[in-house]
Amino acid sequence: MKITASPFSGCSTSRWSRSVTLNPQVSAHIRDYRPRLPAARWEPVSGQVRAVVTAVAPATCDIARRLLYVVSQLAVWADSVGLPRDPALWLRTETIDRFVLSGPAGRPGGTAQSCRCRLRRTREAVVRVQRGEAPPIRIKADRSLRPPYEEHELAALRRWVELLPGRARLDGLALMTLATGCGLAPDELRAVRGHDLRTTSQGLVLVDAPWLDRLVACRAEWEVALTNLAELAGNAYLFRPGRKVEAAKDLVSSWSLRHRPHAGLLHLEAHRLRTTWIVGLLRQRVDPVLIAQAAGMRSVAALFPYFHWVPPHSPEQAAEPLPGARP
Repeated sequence: MKITASPFSGCSTSRWSRSVTLNPQVSAHIRDYRPRLPAARWEPVSGQVRAVVTAVAPATCDIARRLLYVVSQLAVWADSVGLPRDPALWLRTETIDRFVLSGPAGRPGGTAQSCRCRLRRTREAVVRVQRGEAPPIRIKADRSLRPPYEEHELAALRRWVELLPGRARLDGLALMTLATGCGLAPDELRAVRGHDLRTTSQGLVLVDAPWLDRLVACRAEWEVALTNLAELAGNAYLFRPGRKVEAAKDLVSSWSLRHRPHAGLLHLEAHRLRTTWIVGLLRQRVDPVLIAQAAGMRSVAALFPYFHWVPPHSPEQAAEPLPGARP
């Protein structure tokens, strides 16, 4: 490993298995870094610490400062316990873990866990440089809500599900009834068993499970299907009762990927079914506080994104409740 500085641009370059050149500001920050350590402890490892941080190619001075701190602490500690002055050895997983467990990690400006995380990311970046690999592409998940199904889309999906063979039909109906009939989230609907449902004297079908922190009433149009599913399931799960793992992370999404509707029908998604349930209640002007409670949300503020699909009141409807009760 070798680090050089250009006399013309002032940019630092780390030469490992390939060259990495930083901008002048970050380069100067790395070059001028001096930790609050005795010179006798810092100087023997300073060049290698700077080379490691340069090889990681931090984009900003702030990132460089954090990396310099944790790598310098690791290097000085490794030198004090008699390890060879070799960054490849410092950045081995077992060395990082030993350093974190020894106590000096995480001071100041963070916990030992954050120090360990930064060192492991440094290791990953350096290994990537050694192999000559390009930096990984940053992939940002789309967290925007999926739109609700419209009535005709939901009806078409239900007809498609009811034509599926055997167990696939029952699982598809369970997915639809629990998500769009009861508004359960994927991690909730997969846990519902037949004995978690009960019918009140007024005929309401409720999901009343000890692990659920609320009572959930099934929408009237899904009550018959849900009751039949519960009777068939007994003490077993309504959705995919033959599973080998009780709570696999992709239990719901994998079913949807395996069973795709024919051309012309939308994909069946649990989150979108739940959105359909929420938006349907909002469109019917049900009290948002009640909807939030039934959905298991912490506050009514969580409903705000769903109002995008709720038509506003007409001027007359909006003005009607404002005067209050007349004497």
